[in-house]
Amino acid sequence: MSLVYLKNISIFFKKKKILDNISFNIDTQKIITLIGPNGAGKSTLARVILGFIKPNSGKLFKKKNLRISYIPQKIYFNVNFPITVENFLNLTINKQHKNIIDLLKQVQSEHLLKQSIHKLSGGEIQKILLARALFNSPHLIVLDEPDQGLDMNGQILLYQLINKIHHIFSCSIFIISHNLHIVMAKTNEVICLNRSILCSGEPKIIYDHPNFIRIFGNFYRKQHAIYWHNHNNENIKK
Repeated sequence: MSLVYLKNISIFFKKKKILDNISFNIDTQKIITLIGPNGAGKSTLARVILGFIKPNSGKLFKKKNLRISYIPQKIYFNVNFPITVENFLNLTINKQHKNIIDLLKQVQSEHLLKQSIHKLSGGEIQKILLARALFNSPHLIVLDEPDQGLDMNGQILLYQLINKIHHIFSCSIFIISHNLHIVMAKTNEVICLNRSILCSGEPKIIYDHPNFIRIFGNFYRKQHAIYWHNHNNENIKK
């Protein structure tokens, strides 16, 4: 069953085509990763899905009463207005103390409740934003470059947590990312975008696709093949 269905979506800005004839589904309980070079239209496409931008042509269909949560690429906190994690979540979701603790437990961050947002690491902030995203029990969570600024270990831990949330809450996840190695081993479907959809499908098929190789090069293809092999071996050992 589809939560979101895009049909022939195109967007123009000052006669420049930003998105060209985009069609795909976001189905229930799926993890979909959108990849592409800078300027490919990835964030614009996310804003279309969220309803922030109306396409010039094409149609966007959403499941009735669909609940979507969004974690933006960047979020800024005013250093002159220090705020704790608890107060930030209270301002955002207006939940009782117990509910906030429960949300933080889901992202293994209840110990951060009284911490100042400004003192948190990039990975800790992403966890807090994930907790905030869960407050309305979303059918779909859209994440724009959630691993930006994290080291390799932080990226791995973040995607493990996203995977856990996906399974516990049975929600779909739509991720925009440049991280080909980790994300593609954790996703059900990959969409390669460069204003139009160049290729889409399961990761093990995509990294051999000529358009993927043309955009990202053989280096990424070989590196991903190594990562995919190691990832599968780890799963077998478990």
